[in-house]
Amino acid sequence: MGDVLAGNHATWEFESDALLIRFDRGNRTPKLLSVLRERRVPHEALASVTLTPGKRGTVVLHAVPRPGADPLMEAAAGQLKEACDPYRLVLPADRETLAEYYRDELRACLPADAMGTVDAGAAVGPVGAVGPVGALGSIDSPDVTDVGAAGAPAHVDGVLTAPTPVDRFLVAPPQGPQSFKTYDGRASFDGVSEVSFRWSWTGASTEKWKAGDQTFSVRDLCGVEWRSPEVLDGYLRLVPRGGAPRPPQPDLDPASVVFGLGYGPVHLSLPFAAAVLAAIRGRAADRVPVHAAAPAGMRDGASRDPGAVAERIRHLGELHQAGLVTDAEFSAKKAELLAEL
Repeated sequence: MGDVLAGNHATWEFESDALLIRFDRGNRTPKLLSVLRERRVPHEALASVTLTPGKRGTVVLHAVPRPGADPLMEAAAGQLKEACDPYRLVLPADRETLAEYYRDELRACLPADAMGTVDAGAAVGPVGAVGPVGALGSIDSPDVTDVGAAGAPAHVDGVLTAPTPVDRFLVAPPQGPQSFKTYDGRASFDGVSEVSFRWSWTGASTEKWKAGDQTFSVRDLCGVEWRSPEVLDGYLRLVPRGGAPRPPQPDLDPASVVFGLGYGPVHLSLPFAAAVLAAIRGRAADRVPVHAAAPAGMRDGASRDPGAVAERIRHLGELHQAGLVTDAEFSAKKAELLAEL
């Protein structure tokens, strides 16, 4: 398309294979968007595009990402406020016709497999939940409109459809080394392979002081938990591989940092969590080439050792449980490992 559509705090540029979102750097722009600067979203990373009425004489054009496509939205896990959603473009109501044009043009670029079909005799609620007709309005009319919630289904060719997840990130994570101050210390990520927590004298619990400052290799992690600092008990928690028991409270867990008033703000802690999550998934893909045949060196007698095979299956199960390997990949690789016995 090659066109540009400017709205509040952001501009959408329509490339031939992607949507390029550039964010303003003004004082009124939410800090998270200013930090992100821009995001290039391939068409294959989108599930649908919706247009809904906004507040105070506006309309909202919303590009809905597919589950699993964007590390930022995966880390956020639905906790972002509307104003901080990087996929929303707010426009004056008098530009609704123009917004409808771009909505339709962008929809036409989405891949056929972006949406899975749902029985036309059912109504689909937020996050793909299927309920009886009438829960969100009848679908008898061909004019059924978009639901508009993040991850919500859209009406395509008279059939309500639900987003199809992807098994790899399609949108680039925030780049470079990152660091931010927490209530009980400082969290740092080198952008590639290591996450470090350094405890403060005043905020860290006795348990964390006894454990000492922590450095985690990305290859030893299987996930990241982020709870927004805008709610009570916000934190960032790393999930080590192995499934060992962890303290129930983040302030007692050396693999976590806790937020507080002015500590771990969204615009710093969420990009941090997204970058670490993307690095973990990248490392997991390197460790378990689920689509590749076993290397020649693994086809000898040692590869058929039951203990070694059991350990590899256990490791694969951890990745599957953490969402880093799809059901199909898990089943295929497990069958391949069992065949080595």
